[in-house]
Amino acid sequence: MRHTLADTGTLLGRSLRHITRSPDTIITTALTPIAMMLLFVYVLGGAIRTGPGSPDNYVNYVLPGIMIMAIASGIAYTALRLFTDMKGGIFERFQSMPIARSAVLWAHVGTSMVANMLTLVIIMAVAFLMGFRTSAGLGAWLAVAGILALLTLALTWLAIIPGLAASTMEGATGFSYPLIFLPFISSAFAPTDTMPGPVRAFAENQPVTSIVNTIQALFAERPVGDDIWIALAWCVGILVVAYVFAMAAYRRKIS
Repeated sequence: MRHTLADTGTLLGRSLRHITRSPDTIITTALTPIAMMLLFVYVLGGAIRTGPGSPDNYVNYVLPGIMIMAIASGIAYTALRLFTDMKGGIFERFQSMPIARSAVLWAHVGTSMVANMLTLVIIMAVAFLMGFRTSAGLGAWLAVAGILALLTLALTWLAIIPGLAASTMEGATGFSYPLIFLPFISSAFAPTDTMPGPVRAFAENQPVTSIVNTIQALFAERPVGDDIWIALAWCVGILVVAYVFAMAAYRRKIS
């Protein structure tokens, strides 16, 4: 175990150095969600009624959905970095060295966690400049951070699968597009009770809605109800399934 942790730390440092030398990756990942937040708040926000019990400030309402979009966009770079390592022959080089085999994947996972958390900090800072306000206490902030971290971990392992299995760069990153647009069919930008029947049914039974509702409630200091357990169940379920399939794909690659 100690050997695996040491190897993972070494490879994680390698990946993080690549990010610090090209911070445009994080900036690019943050730009689209920030642009969407500006669009919804300053262009569409005045026309959208979020209903009773929702924040008066529309940026408070949309911020959780914007952060989920940023995570979905950021994990595409995880798949891309892994695909590049596979095609560049670095995996074969690592396999010839006396290092723990799982350390290679965990280093990419750790890099994704760090990069996405930095992106979320940037988005949060812009949201504060746009008027985001909350009186949530430390416990609520820690709960929000924990949910977002768990979601990032789950989606990162999901990104590992195309990163290992894709034959082209487009194939490695293309899986993220449905995830990026999933918040649009949820409660992220408008209440689900304003949607037509079939759309509402889908919106209320997909993971983004429960995660968004939970984060909105935590920031607004409202009871979270069952949404938090549904959100955690979705995140853990995605994580377990993605991890199993990712490790199976990895074993096929190195066998």
